Amino acid sequence: MGRPRFLRSKNTRRDDWSSADESHEDDLIEDPPRPRNKGIYLLPNLFTTAALFCGFFAIVNAMNHRFEIAAIAVFASLVLDGMDGRIARMTNTQSAFGEQYDSLADMVSFGVAPALVAYEWVLKDLGKWGWLAAFTYCAGAALRLARFNANIGVVDKKFFQGLPSPAAAALLAVLFGWQTITRYP
Repeated sequence: MGRPRFLRSKNTRRDDWSSADESHEDDLIEDPPRPRNKGIYLLPNLFTTAALFCGFFAIVNAMNHRFEIAAIAVFASLVLDGMDGRIARMTNTQSAFGEQYDSLADMVSFGVAPALVAYEWVLKDLGKWGWLAAFTYCAGAALRLARFNANIGVVDKKFFQGLPSPAAAALLAVLFGWQTITRYP
């Protein structure tokens, strides 16, 4: 038993509301549902934007040789990325735009950011081989996301194909964090 439904009589104005318990059931009609607030559709995209910001923040901190903060930003992006889809499903605001925006944010946060952090951290000293290794990771993340987007309606969601980009980025972030912890006594 939830909240009482508010009904109106067929013979009354729209402003005259009464509880369903106080009037005759046969004289009442249900009021049509109110349209949803359009702002609710922004909520999952705000989480996606925050995840995108964390990926960008990780890149900026890697360029400034602050790898600890870059690793934390990648982890924050991981948490926010996990929340945006759940919020979209909870609020029933899934959209094709949201799926594509999430994939682009994933590319920055879990493809470009870890590749550039790894390049600045350890691969830069390898010269061309270093940037080739960083690019290979970035291209692999892009191909993984493109395959995921192409198979959205085809593949059964019970079975996951390949290594998800957030998990690969988390592995690199753990390596950055571990190096930082073991470096300082």
